[in-house]
Amino acid sequence: MSCLPALTGVCPTQRTVRRDITILTETTLLVAGADTHADTIHIAAVSMTGVMLGDREFPTTRAGYAAAIGFLSSLGQVQRIGVEGTASYGAGLTRALLAAGIEVLEVARAVKSTRRLKGKSDPLDAYSAARSVLAGQGLAIPKDEATAGLRALHIARRSAVKHRTAVINQIKAMLISAPDAVREKYRGLTTLKLIEAIARCRPDTQSQPWAVSLLTAAKMLAQRVQFLDAQAAELQAQIDVLVSAANPALRAAYGVGADTAAQLLITAGANPHRLHSEAAFAALCGAAPIPASSGKTTRHRLCRGGDRAANNALHRIALVRLAHHQPTKDYAQRQRLKGHSKREILRKLKRAIAREIFKLLTRQIAIPEYADLRQARQAKNITLTAAAKHFGTWPTTITRIETGRQRDDAFADTYRTWLTTA
Repeated sequence: MSCLPALTGVCPTQRTVRRDITILTETTLLVAGADTHADTIHIAAVSMTGVMLGDREFPTTRAGYAAAIGFLSSLGQVQRIGVEGTASYGAGLTRALLAAGIEVLEVARAVKSTRRLKGKSDPLDAYSAARSVLAGQGLAIPKDEATAGLRALHIARRSAVKHRTAVINQIKAMLISAPDAVREKYRGLTTLKLIEAIARCRPDTQSQPWAVSLLTAAKMLAQRVQFLDAQAAELQAQIDVLVSAANPALRAAYGVGADTAAQLLITAGANPHRLHSEAAFAALCGAAPIPASSGKTTRHRLCRGGDRAANNALHRIALVRLAHHQPTKDYAQRQRLKGHSKREILRKLKRAIAREIFKLLTRQIAIPEYADLRQARQAKNITLTAAAKHFGTWPTTITRIETGRQRDDAFADTYRTWLTTA
């Protein structure tokens, strides 16, 4: 007999021998879906023809995951399973399924219009995930856990920076209603100098009790800003180390800092085979052009979908290149002469940057070393000031390039040639 699981979902060729009796047993091929929550998961299974085979709820513990796998095995041979939230509530279940050798796919949650028509419950969501796997629609490969630590550091730093901004705004709002002498003292200071001055002020020198309370609160807030600054700097250093080790070519790209590189790695995941095309990555980052044509008007607009954090990373890279990268400046000037607006130029730049980032994420690209530059300069007894004066830049720029903290391959090649002939 032949086994046709794709048509019938049943393979009747297995034999079970007990004593002197040979019994033919049928193994049902099935796909499953999982609706995940903080404390429970709901598993549902359907046959290859879409027949509901059963569903059950399990706790989010190792014993619960083992029981869920056992439940699916009792119903038949699991071909694959769709899990909602493989990087959040479904992370533990995903690890257990992969360890058991079961293929896992990430399933998008049902849209609200579908839920309004069919209702919502844990069993319904689990069956919906299973049917999505069966249809092959709205599926993705789960992200590798290699970026989990980077994601945690990135979230912590982003939280510190966001809270720092909020605290600074609170301090400035307090100073508006402060006594005239206090306002005159701190007026005109930059944010950094304002925080330093308030952090070391002496509130008890004020004669009015309410002014003492106001300055005391402002001083504590300023000290909190300094604490958050230290935290953000420490987290930034750790993120930079991880990003440079994970993808040095991405970190070396012009305008890509540690924070933007971390966000792009988190969005793409450590398994580049998830990104099946460059256009798909652009859509994932919200940088794919969307047609906005009508009648005689033919144009495209900015995409407002995708991962907005990744889109923000591309936006920051584009702004850095517009300000400091001469080829990007020339390109923007050519586009302006053609009558394109700043928004259209940014959209095109982000699309081009997404194309470049995709190559860096999916290929192993060697980057040139800068370690020889400082040794060559010191061997010729050339000072930083002399080198900076020759190239019309700041000595700190030369230092950052020599130490690898700033990437500019074109300048590094010119600098190396000058050191060789000097």
